[in-house]
Amino acid sequence: MDDKIPENADQVVDQASERDEDDFQPRRELLARIHFAIEAEDGATLNALLDPMHAADIADIIENLDSADRRVFLRLYAGEIDGEILSEIDEGIREEVLEQLPREVLAEAVREMDSDDVVDLIEDLDESDRAEILAALDDSDRAAVQQSLAYPEYSAGRLMQSEVVTAPEHWTVGETIDFLRNEEWLPEQFYHIILVDPRRHPIGYVTLGRLLASRRDALLRDLSEDSFRTISAYAEEGDVAYAFNQYHLISAPVVDGDDRLVGVITIDDAMSVLDEEHEEDILRLAGVGEDSAITDTVVETLRQRLPWLMVNLATAIAASLVIAMFETTIQQVVALAVLMPIVASMGGNAGTQTLTVAVRALATKSLTGSNVWRVVRREAIVGLLNGLAFALVMGVVAYIWFDGVSLAAVIGIAMVVNLGIAALAGILIPLGLEKVGADPALASGTFVTTVTDVVGFFAFLGLASAVLL
Repeated sequence: MDDKIPENADQVVDQASERDEDDFQPRRELLARIHFAIEAEDGATLNALLDPMHAADIADIIENLDSADRRVFLRLYAGEIDGEILSEIDEGIREEVLEQLPREVLAEAVREMDSDDVVDLIEDLDESDRAEILAALDDSDRAAVQQSLAYPEYSAGRLMQSEVVTAPEHWTVGETIDFLRNEEWLPEQFYHIILVDPRRHPIGYVTLGRLLASRRDALLRDLSEDSFRTISAYAEEGDVAYAFNQYHLISAPVVDGDDRLVGVITIDDAMSVLDEEHEEDILRLAGVGEDSAITDTVVETLRQRLPWLMVNLATAIAASLVIAMFETTIQQVVALAVLMPIVASMGGNAGTQTLTVAVRALATKSLTGSNVWRVVRREAIVGLLNGLAFALVMGVVAYIWFDGVSLAAVIGIAMVVNLGIAALAGILIPLGLEKVGADPALASGTFVTTVTDVVGFFAFLGLASAVLL
């Protein structure tokens, strides 16, 4: 645990009662008791505490332990680790957990998992570990997982589960219900009965709710939903998540190159992808690497952050060279050294605001060729209006502070120029990066900051040289 756990259990309870508790996370008192059980290596108490907890909460506890405590935890609780818990554990420590689990426990846990969860579990493992997990599966499950692994990484084929409930379109509701009651292989969760033709081409689907609400003699083809659409197994998972969000899908059949049904994607997997896409964008905008996590080691974290800090250093040097060009001006008008960081800072913040909106709009496909110039025009106008507003504010501040009308005019004009350029840079740079095939979230922040720093310093100090000297 990250927090220091008091030795006195009553003290823990008192501290916990003083804090607001999160309804969707284990109480601090319970976490403290779990930590005490780990320290005491009391497996019976640990099992009793964790037994009523959701798999996702148990996975969170495993992730937040340090390596030493995690080893003790897994030794005490290994027999209770199941497929649901494994699928919830963060990828950053999943391999570490797999290595410490007894082979028979791992094999049993994997057999409980849907094919899409098994694919997610093993796709990043080395060949020997992957082969060991595949060997634990039944022949049919192994074939389904290997089929998914044959599709490109980050594709719908990797995301889908092979367990699909299908029926011919000429079946009645009664025939379908009888079929479902008599089958033992049905997935634990499914939302649609997918209608297929004799060549296994999906031609529609029926929701379980509509199935149960209809007469037994009603034909499935007459109950098919208007939302039906298929997804290619080769489609990028980001496009899959967009389709689910855009069209309010619950599940969608996945087809191969011949339009034959090969699997189904459900909303939970699509929303996981959408969440991962959002997280990656945030991490990339901050320059910390798309796979950065709190479970990373010092070396991994350093490797992810150091390269972009080096890029930032290079761009900072470029901005400093602009300042050096006006060294004489700054020496003669010391007030410039006080005011110029304000111009650059305001430009940087304005550029980041526009950049964040632009990157998000590109990710959600709401910024397209049909509206791009309208959005660019809007951002330019907003930037200029912001510049005028803050030009007035800083003009008054500079006049009162340094008693100079000329200096007030210089910083006011520089503010308008820099905030206008910042707004344009914030949207044109990510658009340009996407145009050349680069990820807009990855490098846009550095380029926008460089532009606003260089333009801000050059505009302010250049105007000062022309007007004040």
